[in-house]
Amino acid sequence: MLSKSTVQHIASLAKLKTSEVEAEKYAGELSHVLDYIDQLREVDTSKTIPTAQVTNLTNNLRADKVVDWNEEEKSLALKQADITEEGFVKVPKII
Repeated sequence: MLSKSTVQHIASLAKLKTSEVEAEKYAGELSHVLDYIDQLREVDTSKTIPTAQVTNLTNNLRADKVVDWNEEEKSLALKQADITEEGFVKVPKII
């Protein structure tokens, strides 16, 4: 079983603050996780083919095509857009 001091050292490396109670709790929980990993190491995987994914899905890519819009379509699209002061179209942050 991991000691409280080991858990506190790991927490400090991860820049996490832990109380004495949390360190004791996590010592037990992390020890169980490590015991489980030891169990998994006992499984014979010598005949198992390594794989990066299991869904067998592939990316369906298409070529980018430049399509000119007529002036009416451009005007309609820009009326619906949120335009910044710099003239750019503002879009939601996707992160």
